[in-house]
Amino acid sequence: MSEIEKFPLLSGHISMDLVNTEIVRRGHRYNILENGDDLCDWLNCMTTIHPYIHRLWSKNCEIEELLERLLEIRQMLRETFESIADGHGISNEFIDYLETNIKEAPFTFKLIQNKLVAIPQGNTINAIKSLIAYDALKLIGENKLKKVKKCLNPDCVLLFIDEGGRRKWCSMKICGNRQKVARYQKKSETE
Repeated sequence: MSEIEKFPLLSGHISMDLVNTEIVRRGHRYNILENGDDLCDWLNCMTTIHPYIHRLWSKNCEIEELLERLLEIRQMLRETFESIADGHGISNEFIDYLETNIKEAPFTFKLIQNKLVAIPQGNTINAIKSLIAYDALKLIGENKLKKVKKCLNPDCVLLFIDEGGRRKWCSMKICGNRQKVARYQKKSETE
């Protein structure tokens, strides 16, 4: 399985894609960032969103410590994103949490492919945490986080940003088609 197939990249936002590293398969919740190898695969996958991430990520870093820190951030993000999807507001404590993570690795800016890009400075762990926190703050600042939704499949834990206001599924490929097939089979059985 390729890195892209292993991780459901639904949003193009590293903070949301980190949250979506918990999935449900056959009725059981799984952490797909179980070890250092999984984390390396995920970071490689994230270069599709942030091509410069390889500059932040050093193979010399304490990968297990980085994994532990990212799982802590993921938990905070998941709790907050799910709360927002349930109609609750964004707490000042959450914003403070994100801002604190950014302070540990402030940003410099570079022009990459005619696009101004914020690049965190500091050690690998703080830089990647800062990048994720910055992404979440940017979602707040652009009012995109208010559009976060849970998949309508009750067995799915994936979250997504509903830009158009009509999206129901995390992805047609993952849950949408399954639901269509289930409805079709149910309809066929009753005929």
